[in-house]
Amino acid sequence: MEKKHLAEKWFMQGCKYDNLAPDSDQAIEAYKKSIKHDASFTDAYVNLGFIYLAREDYNNALKYLQKVVELEPNNSEVLNNLGYAYEKIKRLGSARQMYERALKINPGDEEAVLNIAQVLALEGNYHEAIGQYKRAIEQNPNAVSPRFCLAVLYDQHDMFDEAVVEYEGVLKRDPDNVKSLFNLGNLHVHFGNQDKAIDYLERVLKLDKDNADAWNNLGFVYQNGKNYEKAEEAFQHSLSLNPFQEEAHVNLVQIQHIRYKSNPDISEKEDIIRKLHFIMSLYPKNLHAQRLLEELAEK
Repeated sequence: MEKKHLAEKWFMQGCKYDNLAPDSDQAIEAYKKSIKHDASFTDAYVNLGFIYLAREDYNNALKYLQKVVELEPNNSEVLNNLGYAYEKIKRLGSARQMYERALKINPGDEEAVLNIAQVLALEGNYHEAIGQYKRAIEQNPNAVSPRFCLAVLYDQHDMFDEAVVEYEGVLKRDPDNVKSLFNLGNLHVHFGNQDKAIDYLERVLKLDKDNADAWNNLGFVYQNGKNYEKAEEAFQHSLSLNPFQEEAHVNLVQIQHIRYKSNPDISEKEDIIRKLHFIMSLYPKNLHAQRLLEELAEK
């Protein structure tokens, strides 16, 4: 009894450390002391596994989550997390086995269904992954996650019309789904539908005004439409949120270069070259900046 009491005491101490400073070394040490006193204290193993997942230390996460599965073989949540750890170290077969075990224990486990589809996609089994997502949608037509994942899979494989249908299906069920709005905005940029692209990206920014990527992409749409003033404002807003937004840096210089070409001025040219060298110092492989530098050097 004394050992179990000490195990519980150290576990509670670990929880306190976790609340004060998540994933801290102190929490790890407390949980380890807990299982030292009681090797069957499942909750301590679980918390250690989650800490190491958060730290992206997947080998240690596997060590503790595997112990949980030994103690509680029907814990579908832990099986999903164990599968995730395997997935992150590219042991896809083992990951799928864990997800399938979780699904067998809980046939309605949407997370396990989606995880299996993700592994299938990573393995290159594209059609099987699509089928898995569609089965999840059939089981729960109002679920957002499987529909969004299917849209992303279509998007990644250049099946853009199918992707649009699924993203719009997500928005019917969740009108404020920022990721779907953002991805639809980008697809309409690709289609050349400037007004629709602006509409979707502005809807993103109403919900997430600090989205640097959305500001950059909105600027790109305005730039394509030759509305350089609005484009410049959007790119500058993007950079105020993320000073290392590579595309925004390049796009701003491209606008400056367009203005320079219509009214050449040596000091303007020198400023553009200076900015391009700065961009190249940050992003040496940026081909747009490199080509622009070469063009200016030829002149």
